[in-house]
Order: sequence, then structure tokens, then C-alpha cells
Amino acid sequence: MTMPETEPGTAGGTEGETGPESGRPRRLPRAGTDRRRQPSGDEARGRAMLAAIAAIAEKGTAAVRMSDIAERAGMSTGHILYHFGKKDRLLLEVLAWSEEDLGNRFRQAVDGAASATEKLELFVRCYLPRHPGDERYALWTQVLAQRQDDAGRQLLNALSDVWEDRLEAIVREGRAAGEFAEVDPTEFAVRGVAMLNGLSGDVMFGRSRWQHSSAHAFALAALERELLG
Repeated sequence: MTMPETEPGTAGGTEGETGPESGRPRRLPRAGTDRRRQPSGDEARGRAMLAAIAAIAEKGTAAVRMSDIAERAGMSTGHILYHFGKKDRLLLEVLAWSEEDLGNRFRQAVDGAASATEKLELFVRCYLPRHPGDERYALWTQVLAQRQDDAGRQLLNALSDVWEDRLEAIVREGRAAGEFAEVDPTEFAVRGVAMLNGLSGDVMFGRSRWQHSSAHAFALAALERELLG
């Protein structure tokens, strides 16, 4: 699932912007609907998805309306319905898009990394929520709280497996380069992601210990103790 130790969503920039570091989709300001300028194609889908994430995080799935999403996106309700079809599809559709967006930004970041050790740090920063109100993690929480059919469970498994695969690939690269110890990459990835999931829950819950220390630094040190020996 989110990289430098800056404030949530800043990534060294201005508030409301994010890079792969934050692990959170870019936040859209509320905008009025301008029927003379309705976005189309990828732009429309992106605006709809980002607005849906923000609206769901604020109101919850039960209370959120398509009109809430439309208002945030500066689009018509009909335009939003075109992209989501119906509200029942909303959570999984938005989560899948959010994870794809984050995955693309994560790949761009690691493509510029000089070593597997640096990629490991980027992975941890990307995976962990930045604060208790992290919108992407709030979305995960709400999705996991819902009863899913077989298709929904398969999608959630696939989205989770992708992160284990990414960590496993980093470990294999580090072993091949002589940076990491001879650990089992598959087993390490399963344990590593499980640890990050538990720590993410702590951050989202707002445990006081993370108000004065870095969950990222804690997680990275735990992983590096085994990998770097």
C-alpha cells in the first residue's frame, strides 16, 4: 500500500501536492461544476477517482453520495455515474485505481534509485500511511470492513500480493548485488509486509508512540537488521 519524512502530502513541495513519497493520491480542492468545461477521458477518470477518495474518507461509504463526489471533482453527477456505474461498485473501483496510481509513482521513484537499499527505503515510505487521516489507508479500512464476494476477495488478494512481489524483487536484487544477507526473499516479503500492515494500523489508530517518533524509521530499521546483518 505509501516516502521522505516530510509532512503528509508535501513531498518537499506545497501542501496538497504529493509524489510517490506520500503514498496518497493527490488531493483535489473542492470545485464548482462548470458545465462548459467537463473533463474527459483519463483526466475525467482521474478527477473522479481522487474526488471519490477524499469524499469517502470524509463521509464514509454509507453517507457519501455521488453528488458529493461530483461537487469535489467539479463535474456533473451524471458524469460521475458514467465512471462508476453505481455506488455498489464505488469502493473497489476507487481502491483499484488508487493502488494503480500509487504503483506507477512507486515504479518511477525506484527507477531512479541507486541501490536496493535505497529502494527498500522508498518501499517503506510508500507503504506506510503518513498520519491517522491518510485517505488511501482510510479507503483500505472501509473496503476491508465490507463483506466481499469472490470477485472482490480476488481483487483484494491481487492488490496485496503486488506489494509482496515488489518487496521480494528488491530483496532479490539486493542479494544479487551483495548488499543484502542470504535471506529467503519470498518468506522475508511475507513477514515484512505483515509487519508493515500491523504498524500501519498503529499509525491509523493514532497510537501516541508515533506522535514523537518515526514509524518509517522504526520499520526500516527492523527490515535492515535482518537484511544488512
